[in-house]
Amino acid sequence: MKLLVLEDDPEVRDFLFRALSEAGYLVTTASTAEEALQRVARDEHDAFVVDLNLPGMDGLQFITACRNRGIAAPVLILSARRSVDERVRGLEKGGDDYLTKPFSLAELLARLRALLRRTGQQQVETTKLRVADLELDLLRHEARRGEDLIPLTSKEFALLEYLCRNQRRVVTRTMILDRVWGMRFDPATNIVDVHIHRLRVKIDGDRPVRLIHTLRGTGYVLEER
Repeated sequence: MKLLVLEDDPEVRDFLFRALSEAGYLVTTASTAEEALQRVARDEHDAFVVDLNLPGMDGLQFITACRNRGIAAPVLILSARRSVDERVRGLEKGGDDYLTKPFSLAELLARLRALLRRTGQQQVETTKLRVADLELDLLRHEARRGEDLIPLTSKEFALLEYLCRNQRRVVTRTMILDRVWGMRFDPATNIVDVHIHRLRVKIDGDRPVRLIHTLRGTGYVLEER
């Protein structure tokens, strides 16, 4: 499940990125509506978490722009605006649910799950990704090759989900850092290489058919060869 978090407060944004990633979601973040619209133009998302008080274009304008583009993904508004009028306005402008700050993480996760259920994003046929004999169950947060259940950390699962969603397409180190870790810069660490190596050991191991491949100097690709 891909989520876009639009929040200008860096502490709240980082908290949401960590919390939602640990909950098994693939999270993209943006600090301005303009940046979020650029991401929306490049990628599909299953749901949005949107703050209203933003510099420049505000959250309601972002939601309107998305709806005008035909984007129907559910929007959970997250805002310090607490009045009934503000909540009604947010829902009338295209929001699907409204949660005021400060908020409970448990409630936020429950509301997100409810939104995704209501919009049909968590039907069985859309919550399993398959590449050859590899299967990811996005609801159970499980990975299998054939009959073998493969234990993965939350970050390994998010990385594997990203590779599966882009099967047969090359993804670069920068793309992985952006999508899986939410880093829009190179921190000069080998964090991607380390996690790819761990996935290779768990997913491919000594199996005759390997799925994770390196294109030296370019990136990685998940495919059956």
